[in-house]
Amino acid sequence: MADEREQERRSAAEKFEQALEGRADTRYILRLYVAGMTPRSQRAIENVKAICETHLSGRYDLEVIDVYQQPERAGEAQVVAAPTLIKQLPLPLQRLIGDMSDKDRVLVGLGIQKKE
Repeated sequence: MADEREQERRSAAEKFEQALEGRADTRYILRLYVAGMTPRSQRAIENVKAICETHLSGRYDLEVIDVYQQPERAGEAQVVAAPTLIKQLPLPLQRLIGDMSDKDRVLVGLGIQKKE
């Protein structure tokens, strides 16, 4: 009887781990708000694209929005600093500000890596 319970517990744990691994299919919707084509903006774009290609290859949509060309979009998203990366999906919504050069911070912010 105890052996059966242990097998059920292990089976439940395996199913839970498989469900977590199933998140590998999750599609990420990202918006990067930049201020023109400044070196900082270009660095942010390059850094985000590199991180996405390495960790989310084929599973992300990245939209780059220039706040000078589309100020209304920045207002709608309540962006007050640029560059700002917003993870729309998967929830929860996350905002990261800066040139995204701190790879670990970006990975934690996107929910790809756990905070150490």
